[in-house]
Amino acid sequence: MEFTKRFNEILKSSGKTQAEIARALNVTKQCVNDYKTGKTLPSINTLYELCAYLEVSADYLLGLSDY
Repeated sequence: MEFTKRFNEILKSSGKTQAEIARALNVTKQCVNDYKTGKTLPSINTLYELCAYLEVSADYLLGLSDY
């Protein structure tokens, strides 16, 4: 899935840990790991917060644009 691939790319390039992202989004580390492995996808609200935190567009994470 495109989200999983791009989320992993952004996670790696950001230098942020899963724990840091979990704290910022007010979710568990397991939840972030589930996004990373493609087990689940974030809710709309969490996606919004994730994009703001990682400074990336939702269109990019969802595979709708290349930037």
